[in-house]
Amino acid sequence: MQANASLLHPSKEALFYTKNHDHSIVCELCPRNCKVPHGGHGYCRVRVNRNGRYFSIVYNRPCAIHLDPIEKKPLFHVYPGTKAYSLGTVGCNLHCKFCQNWDIAQANPEEIPVPLKSPEAIAEAAFRQDARLLAFTYNEPTVFYEYMIDCAKAAAQRGIESVVISNGYMNDAPMKHLLPNVKAVKIDLKSFSPSFYRDICDGNRDPVLKTLKTIADAGTWLEIVCLLIPSLNDKDDEIQRLAAWVLKELGPNVPIHFTRYQPLYQLRNLPPTPAETLNRARQLAIKAGCRFVYTGNVPGLPGEDTPCYSCGKLLIRRYGYLIRENLIRDNRCPACHTIVPGIW
Repeated sequence: MQANASLLHPSKEALFYTKNHDHSIVCELCPRNCKVPHGGHGYCRVRVNRNGRYFSIVYNRPCAIHLDPIEKKPLFHVYPGTKAYSLGTVGCNLHCKFCQNWDIAQANPEEIPVPLKSPEAIAEAAFRQDARLLAFTYNEPTVFYEYMIDCAKAAAQRGIESVVISNGYMNDAPMKHLLPNVKAVKIDLKSFSPSFYRDICDGNRDPVLKTLKTIADAGTWLEIVCLLIPSLNDKDDEIQRLAAWVLKELGPNVPIHFTRYQPLYQLRNLPPTPAETLNRARQLAIKAGCRFVYTGNVPGLPGEDTPCYSCGKLLIRRYGYLIRENLIRDNRCPACHTIVPGIW
């Protein structure tokens, strides 16, 4: 049951920071490593220094909660056809000009008043709605790290596993601390170009690549999404370099989703991604040796389905977020009995 609201507080002391003698702190959660003076906020706007102690001020404060198909995340190799109780708060540690959830990700906590919900209340609500998974999504879960950890632990006590939908802009120690609490992670790789991260996202590409390797090395299920934006990150050379890096550093079984961009936020001057661009990117990644390459946000394209990489048999047929057919049995292709990587 929901704890008494009077006993809840929308803040909790942060993990992963160091204190300085002048009452400033250094946040060690993400690669920005913000130095925050007393009374100041980090870049993400949802962490504040109170006299040398650093606090998350979105703890217990989800501003978006929905029961979603797991395919919407998208995670195509994690319990297909199941539902994920999905939540997010305000705030982000990147500032992407094309942000698809800018109304919460780029908001300040005081701009969106919400009722307080404890981790136990979140887990109980997910259980009541028969959710297979708890998903941390919508904004960047890194910025509500403490709430995410506690919600995942509360959900686990009810037999509900957790997944994280992230930009991957997290330091290595927090990521390694998080991974034992989650079943799978989907990372938005914004681009393979360092200049794209710098100019379009106000960030740095290399820490995201490091995060991807950390997740893969830990054995946690990983999927990657690349939102293709016309003229900015959709060139053949960049797609080929991205696919080659994934193949070399992460292996051929990590699914890659190339998805359609819709003009939003501060980047409305470019058109939606053409379907032919998504199809071309998919073929380039398959040619490079990646086994599971998908297209998204354009229902009806061939890239929605999952074929067996060994014999080519259609294993999962999708349309949008709907599973039309799932032939995987005991984690294997029914035709050639090849193991299909994923969580089935």
